[in-house]
Amino acid sequence: MEPTRTFDILERIQNKYSDKTDVLAGKENGIWKKYAIQEYIDNCNWVSFALLSLGIKKGDKIALISNNRPEWNFTDFGISQIGAIGVPIYPTISSEEYSYILGHSEPKVVFISDKSLYEKIKPIMDQNPGISAIYTFDRIAGAKHFSELITIGKEMASNLSNDLVNAKNSVEPSDLVTIIYTSGTTGFPKGVMLNHSNLISNIIESSYIHPLGPESKTLSFLPLSHIYERMLTYHFQYKGISIYYAENMGTIMDNLKDIKPNVIATVPRLLERIFDKIVSTGKDLKGIKKQLFFWALNLGLRYEFNGKNGWFYEAQLKLANKLIFVKWREALGGNIKIISSAGAALQPRLARVFWAAGIPILEGYGLTETSPVVAINNMVTKEIMFGSVGPILKDVQVMIAEDGEILTKGPNQMVGYYKEPELTKQAIDINGWFHTGDIGTMIDNKYLKITDRKKEIFKISSGKYVAPQVIENKLKESMFVEQVMVIGENQKFASAIISPEFQFLHNWASIHHVSYRDNNELIANPLVFARFQKEVNDMNVNLSDHEKIKRFRLVADEWTANTGELSPTLKLKRKVLYEKYSALISEIFSVDKT
Repeated sequence: MEPTRTFDILERIQNKYSDKTDVLAGKENGIWKKYAIQEYIDNCNWVSFALLSLGIKKGDKIALISNNRPEWNFTDFGISQIGAIGVPIYPTISSEEYSYILGHSEPKVVFISDKSLYEKIKPIMDQNPGISAIYTFDRIAGAKHFSELITIGKEMASNLSNDLVNAKNSVEPSDLVTIIYTSGTTGFPKGVMLNHSNLISNIIESSYIHPLGPESKTLSFLPLSHIYERMLTYHFQYKGISIYYAENMGTIMDNLKDIKPNVIATVPRLLERIFDKIVSTGKDLKGIKKQLFFWALNLGLRYEFNGKNGWFYEAQLKLANKLIFVKWREALGGNIKIISSAGAALQPRLARVFWAAGIPILEGYGLTETSPVVAINNMVTKEIMFGSVGPILKDVQVMIAEDGEILTKGPNQMVGYYKEPELTKQAIDINGWFHTGDIGTMIDNKYLKITDRKKEIFKISSGKYVAPQVIENKLKESMFVEQVMVIGENQKFASAIISPEFQFLHNWASIHHVSYRDNNELIANPLVFARFQKEVNDMNVNLSDHEKIKRFRLVADEWTANTGELSPTLKLKRKVLYEKYSALISEIFSVDKT
């Protein structure tokens, strides 16, 4: 029997994969702590018993602010199986956003992972009298530890066993299971309400796009507070795939080599960084090794499916895999069979070269409001197209509006925005179509291709449209460019603000004997500016005249989620960037220069 509520997945694991010793795993004191299904279920139940004893009722909200770890799962299912509503919150957002979300969602209990988060959020929680309890996953002086909650759960288990059964039975598939606050690239986030059916529909239908099962492992490192990793965590458990949680973002490569996963989920920016690191390693090679590396790389950039390049190309590719690409696979653990990519547009050249290297990438598309998958390339049916996000998921409908906006509806569509009925009406029209805000097109009446965000497309003063994301992604193909924002609305030309890839730039400066005291002095150097001008010129060759970047400026800041220029999913916070560089933007357009 298929699950109808998220926590039903536990029973499915117990029935189908009861012999697994590593349903979940996380590092404790440098050693992988693995959880078999019964221990997993016990921990979830203890959380439920404890919450019931604290007076938590169906419909109450509980906030969860944590990195990825098994305790996240215990808490998540412990919350949902008593009918309470989980509110996962990114551990990297600003104090202002924490204050807004905690005030807006009104949680009764809050779970926090570590000391730095606790110290940052405790003053905010003290201002919310509705919060009755705070528990931490790490041991923190003066705070209640998660083990105390588990102890309460164990003590109350016999008294509340019937209450838990009744609570679980009272949960309907149509009941809310979570409120996920969007990352808010243009202001305070909206609380997306999702019910059990929304997530279950996505979990089951996405299970048909790849063949992996209980023999496989994944390494999880994208934030579980985001719908992408959240749904995939359920999806992996549904298929019996073991989940290992990376210690932190800095240990990903070591963890990959350690556990040798078969599948990982990532976002394009991380893939770009992996690729750039590989290319940088190739540039350090000498002689014939360097020649072979770039021969293989250039071969991979021309990859096509089904041997379309001919037998000679396939023979060369086979040799390249033995000599060069095998080392790429080893760097990712040696057993990767699938990389799932979503969250932003993936450069087609990256998809080609990774497929050529025997590292298949399945690109998909969706939003928090769609639980999230709308479309994804399908490995099982071999419906895969470079530059597209694949076929539409079964039971999901897509329509392209007259202005190119992607509209969608289906069982994965959100219930609405929490406490925001007017915003919900704006997002979902009277015919039930959710307006995604993304611009796209259907290719061959099968494959969905995303071209830009509707709100980000702008007109220059000539009336010509500029799609900034397309240009930004092209420019980020340069090893010199870490991030870029294309600007020019109502101006005579398009321009750009560029945050360099400083590690690469420092190495380049050393080779070319460019001296500097700091990054500010480095980006002001005429030789550096000229080198970036060459990168811009090379990109401009392939753009229409009105799209060409006529002027750009370098900035000494590195844009990150922690410093506020990027969302937790590494998307540009354009409003923040416009405010931060308002003087620079004014200077760019202050002189009539084309």
